[in-house]
Amino acid sequence: MITLTGSGGPTRHVPRTHRRPALLASEFCFSGSAYCLALARFGTHADAEILTAYLDHYLPRTDLRYDQPAALGALLRLDAHLGTHHADRFTQPDGLWEQWVNALAHLRDHPAYTPVERRRWTDLQCDFANGWTSP
Repeated sequence: MITLTGSGGPTRHVPRTHRRPALLASEFCFSGSAYCLALARFGTHADAEILTAYLDHYLPRTDLRYDQPAALGALLRLDAHLGTHHADRFTQPDGLWEQWVNALAHLRDHPAYTPVERRRWTDLQCDFANGWTSP
């Protein structure tokens, strides 16, 4: 079960079996980033598969700006912890990540949108959360 608490909002419990549909649906503003953080903290191969499916679905859609940065950061973190390479195909030169970033002129060469920075930001969030709770 994932517990999501919004600022000033109610706590929401999401069964682990519903993580993939919830993330892929992108129904609620900013909820995807919270799901990505939760998946990064759970740290299983199944969580990496969910993030990979999300990126497969949304990175080719350069017109959609949802939670792709959070998903990539979470997947990079999981790859490092699991010893896998799921994110490699997204982050290769001229790959889907680079195409998605470059689709908006103001993001091109922006330091916050490099894979290294996405991973660093996810690590900071996870380290902060881990300091207050355990997954």
